[in-house]
Amino acid sequence: MRTELQRPRGTQDVLPPESWKVEGLRQVALTVARRYGFEPVETPIFEQSAVFLRVGEHTDIVQHERYTFRDAGGVELTLRPEGTAAVARAYVENGLQAWPKPVRLCYFGPMFRRERPQAGRFRQHTQFGAELYGSESPLADAEVILLALAVVEAAGLADPEVRVNSIGCERCRPRYREALVGYFAARREALCPDCQVRLERNPLRLLDCKVDVAVRAEAPDLADYWCDDCRAHFAAVEAAVASAGRRVERDPHLVRGLDYYTRTVFEVGHPSLGAGVALFGGGRYDGLVASLDGPTVPAVGFGMGIERLLGALGDRLAVTAPTPLYVGHLPGYAEEAFRLAEWLRNQGVAAESDLLGRSVRAQLKDAARRTRWAVLVGGREWEAGQVVVRDLGQGTQAPWPKERLLEWEGVAAARLAVGVPWAEPKAAPDLR
Repeated sequence: MRTELQRPRGTQDVLPPESWKVEGLRQVALTVARRYGFEPVETPIFEQSAVFLRVGEHTDIVQHERYTFRDAGGVELTLRPEGTAAVARAYVENGLQAWPKPVRLCYFGPMFRRERPQAGRFRQHTQFGAELYGSESPLADAEVILLALAVVEAAGLADPEVRVNSIGCERCRPRYREALVGYFAARREALCPDCQVRLERNPLRLLDCKVDVAVRAEAPDLADYWCDDCRAHFAAVEAAVASAGRRVERDPHLVRGLDYYTRTVFEVGHPSLGAGVALFGGGRYDGLVASLDGPTVPAVGFGMGIERLLGALGDRLAVTAPTPLYVGHLPGYAEEAFRLAEWLRNQGVAAESDLLGRSVRAQLKDAARRTRWAVLVGGREWEAGQVVVRDLGQGTQAPWPKERLLEWEGVAAARLAVGVPWAEPKAAPDLR
């Protein structure tokens, strides 16, 4: 195939059985989110560029990684690089601030960033995210963190780790920013080119650099600059998460890559990934809604990269796709097989039938590539009110009454929906 006809660099074709894993993970995420009271929302995959410029003008995502274009009307649009700003825009535009508080929303869909492709990171990738609007309580932060951990565990990744920090508020952060700029300005020549730009535009991101690790090691600690309210809020978040039986670790260098975060930030990792490697993250952004011309509404949430999580899960996500039942036929019985397959589908059974007019032998050979179970229509058995049921795995077959076909084990297997293993329930907490 010519290069110009191949898929774009940094994208992928998701084919079976991997596509069933994505679907399984979607079902896990939405089911767990519903337990916590979160409801699904869907926004356009492109927004007017101003939405992302307003909330993150000086971030890598907005400056370097956006896919931006003008439509036929001259409007500048951006393929959404992340979900939080898009959901916040929808919150404002649709008047969700009038809904009973707190408002809990979640989403699952594609995002687009023109970043360097690497393992688990694609230019088109899928995110699951959750957003909670209307509560400034540290318990809201804890609830969102616990939801994120519950999704990871339900998918099959036991014992996830959570690292948390607080980047302060508009009262205490300016003092820290001043100290941070002073520290790194004295070491400007030792900084990588990206951090020399961050020093002027977004100093907090200096702590997030994966290159200047040695330089940042002695940087001022955010905790030394927290105001009393931020200190109390962070302590309450830690305590609430720990009370649910989760181990919490504070990472003094943890910040987030977007401008709208305030106070709590967190990342979820796993021992199998190595120290400091994050699956995904989130935090609090009390000023986000106001930056999009909405009211001042506290908010907290996260965005989870599905491809990275699938990579970490490996074979732990044991998704069972529906096993189709193959309805084959003897010569002259193609229409009867077609009608039987359609009847089975209407009973909730996954069924396929021959559409190529092949011989019985060719049909069964095709069936063996697709499934374990087959039904043969035609001949004396059919005229006597029976079909022939065949276990292709065992190579055995037997007549079976048509009126009892739904009782056959092959039909039962074809009724299976996407199955996902759930984490073992934990011991009930002490509610005294």
